[in-house]
Amino acid sequence: MKESILIIDDENDLRILLIKLLKLEDFNTFDAATGEAGLNILKKEDISVVISDVKLPDVYGIDLIAKIKEINPLCEIIMLTAYGTIQDGVRAIKEGAFDYITKGDEDNKIIPLVHRAIEKVQLKKRIEQLEKTVNKKFNFESITGNSISIKNAKELAIKVAATDTPVLLLGETGTGKELFAQAIHYASERKDKSFVAVNCSAIAKELLESEMFGYKAGAFTGAIKNKKGLFEEAHLGTLFLDEIGDLDLSLQAKFLRVLESNEFIKPGDTKSTKVDVRIIAATNKNLEEEIGKGNFRSDLYYRIGVMKIELPSLRDRKEDIELLTEFFVKLFSKKLNKDIRDISKGFFESIKRYNFPGNIRELRNVIERAVILSEGEILTENTLPKEFFVNANELQNKATLLGDVEKNHILKTLESVNGNKTKAAEILGIGLTTLYRKLQSYGIE
Repeated sequence: MKESILIIDDENDLRILLIKLLKLEDFNTFDAATGEAGLNILKKEDISVVISDVKLPDVYGIDLIAKIKEINPLCEIIMLTAYGTIQDGVRAIKEGAFDYITKGDEDNKIIPLVHRAIEKVQLKKRIEQLEKTVNKKFNFESITGNSISIKNAKELAIKVAATDTPVLLLGETGTGKELFAQAIHYASERKDKSFVAVNCSAIAKELLESEMFGYKAGAFTGAIKNKKGLFEEAHLGTLFLDEIGDLDLSLQAKFLRVLESNEFIKPGDTKSTKVDVRIIAATNKNLEEEIGKGNFRSDLYYRIGVMKIELPSLRDRKEDIELLTEFFVKLFSKKLNKDIRDISKGFFESIKRYNFPGNIRELRNVIERAVILSEGEILTENTLPKEFFVNANELQNKATLLGDVEKNHILKTLESVNGNKTKAAEILGIGLTTLYRKLQSYGIE
């Protein structure tokens, strides 16, 4: 797509010359003789660069910069003047102009300058698009589900996101704790700062201290240069402490001090490092039980658990399975270039019977595998792992066993009343019609 350039200058010959030069570079061009006419074009067209004279019939060109930025913040502005002054040049740059050049230099300067301005505009557009993508990916709307339990969890998270209150996310592995933590961060005032995640159970306790707090050069053998810790990396942002229930007792006191005082002393240092960090923690353990066992400090628990949010397991929100499945099928179909347009009834029935001990993470992995194995436009149960059918068979066997028990009980009751169906129905506590229907299903008249 061609970039568009707007020329604002009351000199007709200069506008014609610049248009010719810019069209040779394959740019779209627009031109205006006054500031007002130029602003009207900006309101209608997607202009990347404005080349404007300083002295215009209706406005002082430098005063135009703020108005251009108000209409199109991403636009870059190059100011032209017949008689350049240092004062005007400094003011133009302070107001937000890309550059300020003297007329007469445009033949050898203007085209390279426009290309550099375009590069800056394109970079700003990429950054803006990336920010939109990140915000869309990690906002609360990305948390799929209509069940009451997940809606309640989202409502609590949305309320606490606007504060700096510590949050403790509770729930089984795979219930989406990190996704919730990211959504809380990107809905907060800290969204433009870092979101730093660390799994407290994935790093050996001997290394976790230096990872979290850093160290000064010479603190120990091998510490040849200063190291910034994760608390510093998350300064002004959010630190997500996943699996905090596995944090070693020897480190819990140090974590508590940072949370209470917002400062710590690095190994090898003599002065405190101050940080401003919002803490979101998560665990699949019952921390109150861990406190009783002496594995977790109660004071740390009360500090991180000001707001506790329980995330439901997938088996407790089975009404969301179909919606989640459709979401993951679309996601992986696009990612893997598959043309899957429908999901079979058998596929849905199979996954709804399964308990998903790994929760949403397991469902996600199962759907990714199914999409990879799919060969047509319809996703069928043939793409599911064998354990799904083992569970289904077990359920079927249990159902068959229960059916046999019920049948034998009904037959024995009928035998005890010499076949009197009315009396048998009374003893069984069911309606006579129901008894007849069950007998018919057993092939007994």
